[in-house]
Amino acid sequence: MVLYEYPFNEGIRTMLRLEQLFGRLDVLAARTEAIDHHFALATMFEIMDVAARADLKSDLLKELERHKAQFQSYRGNPHVSEAALDEVVGRIDQAFQALNAVAGKAGQALSGNDWLTSVRSRISIPGGTCSFDLPGYYAWQQHPAARRQADLGRWLDTLQPLADALRLLLGLLRDSGVPHRVAAQAGQYQQSLPQGRTYQLLRLRLDTEVDVVPEITGHRLMVSVRLMRADADGRLRPLAQDVDFDLALCT
Repeated sequence: MVLYEYPFNEGIRTMLRLEQLFGRLDVLAARTEAIDHHFALATMFEIMDVAARADLKSDLLKELERHKAQFQSYRGNPHVSEAALDEVVGRIDQAFQALNAVAGKAGQALSGNDWLTSVRSRISIPGGTCSFDLPGYYAWQQHPAARRQADLGRWLDTLQPLADALRLLLGLLRDSGVPHRVAAQAGQYQQSLPQGRTYQLLRLRLDTEVDVVPEITGHRLMVSVRLMRADADGRLRPLAQDVDFDLALCT
């Protein structure tokens, strides 16, 4: 199955972008080649750019508080396991405390590192990190992999509270959606959304052998999916056949 996700608001859109960047960073930092660590740094700088949004940290803290209050309201419900409730609330508390303890914006501590700042200023320029431009950075790339990984680990630790809060919040959001099988007739599917209920994320799973691409649009009243298929030149063309897929709406 191939999973596609569609965010209904800018906050979730930002969280999904950061999640993708953190996933890429984890893969690259675990490798040993200097070229992988170069792109790990480039990804880290992308995360810092996205995390520089003034209200990101406060928004995440508010979301963690909102989730905690919601789970606490289930106390005493005979259909809810107290042990499971304690475990989830404990994870929320841990994520909240760690993120709240970060001084300033996420990644702000790295902005004071002059060496990283010099690399950041050149890494977006095509070929801007050559040995004659940044000899200090070139020398760092010649260090043993273990030393480079130790440096990366130290820098990434400052971003870990942000990564943990994101993964927890997105996990809770995704768990709120129940997938159901729907049919796109002649490649088209529409679903009206109930008034008074706010959805934040749409999740769509397609069978890999179908080989189609969904174009998803949505707002508070309706979601629409148009299935497309790439031609020989890679251009997407509307599909005219019926296709089933799994759909989940997350609150």
